[in-house]
Amino acid sequence: MSISDELAKLAELHERGTLSAEEYARAKERVLGGGAAGASAAAGSFAGNAIPAINEFKRSRDDRWLGGVCGGLAQLTATPTWLWRLMFSLLTICAGSGLLVYLLLWIFVPEES
Repeated sequence: MSISDELAKLAELHERGTLSAEEYARAKERVLGGGAAGASAAAGSFAGNAIPAINEFKRSRDDRWLGGVCGGLAQLTATPTWLWRLMFSLLTICAGSGLLVYLLLWIFVPEES
């Protein structure tokens, strides 16, 4: 994608109100200074926020039924805990993968201090 295409997309996002004036200015500066890689991060892509979010992910001590995984995900993503519990339950019932993912998260994600 060319720089002009990136700038056009940023302008469109700014016109829609998705980006504030300050965010638009920073994103435009990144596109002009850093090429296409900076534009996707500036436009709010997941890759720009993934590493800090992963480092903040901890199992909950207060909001837990089993291991606190759903409570930790709820704190991290600002979604209700019951939604995460429902999602893991449905994945367990439908494909069996929900139980495996939950157990792996329970083992490898540290508990909040």
